Amino acid sequence: MTITEIAHAFSNGEFEKIFPYLDDSIIWTVVEDDEFKGKEAVIEQCKQVSQYSNAVTTRFETLYTITEGNKVAVNGTAEFYRDNKRVSFVSACDLYEFDENNKLSRITSYCIQKK
Repeated sequence: MTITEIAHAFSNGEFEKIFPYLDDSIIWTVVEDDEFKGKEAVIEQCKQVSQYSNAVTTRFETLYTITEGNKVAVNGTAEFYRDNKRVSFVSACDLYEFDENNKLSRITSYCIQKK
């Protein structure tokens, strides 16, 4: 996968696809919420997010992607539905940094939930 494909997969909740591309010392910062350090911690959080996503219907929309050098930015939205009712809407921007081996070394996620 290219770094852009890896970033899109992560931003769209297709976490298992990207596990092989995680650096062992990756850091995932969810701004104003939490931070996950190390490959195992990031994988565990991805699995928890997937459990929630599997309990609802999720619609992701990528608005734009910027790739420059070893960095990718993905801006988009996610809508979560249960019983055909929207239970959550999130605007998000994920910033990805890759090392010289194209391993994902840092993710910074900005998530704004509509009130």
